[in-house]
Amino acid sequence: MPSNKIQRINEDIRLCISRLLMEVKDPRVRQGMVSVTNVDTTSDLKYCKIYLSVLGLENRREFLRGVKSANGWFRRELSHSLNLRSTPELTFILDDSIEQGSRLIDVMNEVRRRDEERGFAPDEDESGEDA
Repeated sequence: MPSNKIQRINEDIRLCISRLLMEVKDPRVRQGMVSVTNVDTTSDLKYCKIYLSVLGLENRREFLRGVKSANGWFRRELSHSLNLRSTPELTFILDDSIEQGSRLIDVMNEVRRRDEERGFAPDEDESGEDA
């Protein structure tokens, strides 16, 4: 588990990269809604993995190429925003957990719809309502 200092730095980097992603002009990066889901910085602050989730991603390879080409800009802007002795080397990783969760919810809604069409009603205990 990271120390409190590393956790604070991770959160600062997450907020800064989230803001910077809105400023990127490269169309390869602006494919859909981009969110920073997690940041993992090493204890020596030399390396930082940034996990990105993109809803509506059209081309995974082009997105990663665009982020990689803007890596130097991200690092420079990060160094201006954060007061660190050295700015960590950034690695961007696509995280598709939000998209998987969205698909899972769609499947669950489809199953519920089919059950309702067949006349199956959920039990009152399963609905989450207290008696």
